[in-house]
Amino acid sequence: MNILIINGPNLNLLGVREPDTYGNQSFDDYLSILQKKISSVKIDYFQSNSEGEIINKIHKSGFSVDGIVLNAGAYTHTSVAIADAVSAVAAPVVEVHISNVFKREEFRHHSFLSPVCKGVIAGFGLDSYRLAIESLM
Repeated sequence: MNILIINGPNLNLLGVREPDTYGNQSFDDYLSILQKKISSVKIDYFQSNSEGEIINKIHKSGFSVDGIVLNAGAYTHTSVAIADAVSAVAAPVVEVHISNVFKREEFRHHSFLSPVCKGVIAGFGLDSYRLAIESLM
């Protein structure tokens, strides 16, 4: 099984950005642990702060991977274009959020992605990624 994790804007700063909300661990450190925990799955990783690059990656990989775990960051709440890209590909996509977005600002309560994703996992910290991968297995 081959799963692609896509992280959106500002998630390159995990471990240093708002540790009360996002924790102290970098995504690279977490990814290393995750790959050991789920060694039966090939996990590829992509991060971009650019909406267009995220869309291009979904287009490029969405017909060849077994699933995509997508944390689009703030684009979750603004990007019809990313939602359209998710709708256009064959791979199932699970929307992920590290924090519980429903305990945060009102604008974070709406997702353009949720209606086109297989499911949504939010609020379990970095472990949300593991839960999303397990839902795709």
